[in-house]
Amino acid sequence: MNKFLPISREEMKERGWEQVDFVFVTGDAYVDHPSFGHAIISRVLEAQGYKVGIISQPDWKDEESIKVFGKPRLGFLVSSGNMDSMVNHYTVSKKRRKTDAYTPGGVIGKRPDHATVVYCNLIRRSFKSIPIIIGGIEASLRRLAHYDYWSDALKRSILLDSQANILVYGMGEKSIVEIADALDSGLNIEDITFIEGTVYKTKTLESVYDATILPTFEELKKEKSNYAKSFYTQYCNTDPFSGRRLVEPYGDKEYIVQNPPAKPLEQGEMDSVYNLPYTREAHPSYEKMGGIPAISEVKFSLSSNRGCFGGCNFCALTFHQGRIIQTRSHDSLLNEAELITNDKDFKGYIHDVGGPTANFRHTACEKQLKKGACINKQCLFPSPCKNLKVDHEDYLELLRKLRNLPKVKKVFIRSGIRFDYVMADKKDRFIKELCSNHVSGQLKVAPEHISDNVLKLMGKPENKVYKSFVDKYYKINKQINKNQFLVPYLMSSHPGSSMKEAVELAEYVRDIGYMPEQVQDFYPTPSTISTCMYYTGYDPRSMKKVYVPKNPHEKAMQRALIQYKNPKNRPLVLEALQLAGRTDLIGNDKKSLISHGKMNSNDENKRISDNKNDVKKKSRYSFGKEKREKRIEKSRGKR
Repeated sequence: MNKFLPISREEMKERGWEQVDFVFVTGDAYVDHPSFGHAIISRVLEAQGYKVGIISQPDWKDEESIKVFGKPRLGFLVSSGNMDSMVNHYTVSKKRRKTDAYTPGGVIGKRPDHATVVYCNLIRRSFKSIPIIIGGIEASLRRLAHYDYWSDALKRSILLDSQANILVYGMGEKSIVEIADALDSGLNIEDITFIEGTVYKTKTLESVYDATILPTFEELKKEKSNYAKSFYTQYCNTDPFSGRRLVEPYGDKEYIVQNPPAKPLEQGEMDSVYNLPYTREAHPSYEKMGGIPAISEVKFSLSSNRGCFGGCNFCALTFHQGRIIQTRSHDSLLNEAELITNDKDFKGYIHDVGGPTANFRHTACEKQLKKGACINKQCLFPSPCKNLKVDHEDYLELLRKLRNLPKVKKVFIRSGIRFDYVMADKKDRFIKELCSNHVSGQLKVAPEHISDNVLKLMGKPENKVYKSFVDKYYKINKQINKNQFLVPYLMSSHPGSSMKEAVELAEYVRDIGYMPEQVQDFYPTPSTISTCMYYTGYDPRSMKKVYVPKNPHEKAMQRALIQYKNPKNRPLVLEALQLAGRTDLIGNDKKSLISHGKMNSNDENKRISDNKNDVKKKSRYSFGKEKREKRIEKSRGKR
């Protein structure tokens, strides 16, 4: 039976260890499952012969909480967890969230804001000279100067504020083993400056070669256009084959040096990572506290790939996982599926087979394997590249094998389907099998918006592509005699979205007879092109000015427009329509969003219901009966 790694000195002693090589401090509860970063990195190090102890969610107000194992032989590893701690804690309106899925019982507040920085400073107070290596999504996206939405300010590299020695960006398996081997060989942490996929700080550039010098931090703060230009240089150097070394100066005596990204894992390496002896469970000490909610989302799911060549501008994957697709073999996935089916709680349903984008199972083109992704071109945006390899056959073969496993009743696909990639496939085989076998009544897709002006700034395809996908989806469902629907993810207040575009989106929602209970307001998280637009007002790719809705009241109006059927939103919708010069949408006819004058809530609800029922009769995109609609909304969950 697989064992958890030790979480206490007593468990360390039970293994016969006098000292651990590394202490891994994480902001998440300890879940030994390959969907959790701390589990992968600790198991990868264990496979290389290193002893790792886990300190999960230490009390950052108590220095003793970091001394559980005493001083490690080689160093501390620190991660905020699977999520950025600020996103984990706050909604886009900067209100405190009520739950944390990565904490026992879903309790909020068991990790600090800016957890990576706080944990590292806690360690540094007790262990003055111990090597500290930081990683995970929070560190990865803050590796150089970055805009911090929660303080509305430009912040320095997290290496400086955390007092850590090295930052590992990206997924980190190769980099962390190289760091461990270097430390184990006796190298000082200050001399480990040569590893791909790492960032370090230095007082001199004498040994730094072949580097691009970015603007100083002082220049970035002085002029936002400088930050936009610097960010785009970073964006263009995220490829492991073509990426250059980058240097960000802080004054004239301190420099942050970003080495080129680590090379992508080959399929055999990916298989090795996922074949490690994970228990696939949360640590049993959490059971009496209510368990870890997050594991229910992944326990019966399979991660089949990494990376994404989709290139959405509001997504940080280009900075974290990169654009080159890395996949696991069918055998590796089938072996894991068999483990899942033998779990006592397995009910016959594999919840997902995917990754950042489910239907990407190979590199975008053959060139990427040797030369990397194109620097100034996207694979799918604004339209599919002529060199793009569009082929779903490998993914279909994998899904068929999984469907045929004993005990498996159904295999669902719940991670994102890239619909423009589906439409680029000249064969209909994938979408037919998708509709026939892998949709549970509804398919979630992400058009995000319907205005081409906004879609262009999002890095998404034109609206006509989504419309053609909708037509094909319903046509095929009709052919196979299935009554299945689409749930579109929509985003308000993205850079470029004025009130005009927000009203257009509301009209679209009206026309398809859909009212989302939740709307995703654009969230400016670190290190995305969209966040750069939000902070600077420039599109970093063209340096053209971009309209940015920042005023909380305007953002509330844009959000209310999408949910115009909610009577509580009427004042905001009325104000928005007046500001947009669209008072033609105020009235009692079927095209109106809200009624004239004041109506009592019963009258308003009746008018909405009448319009809604009319749309249902006429629109092929409607969601059917009201009970079905409510059930669909309830199952949507978070994005």
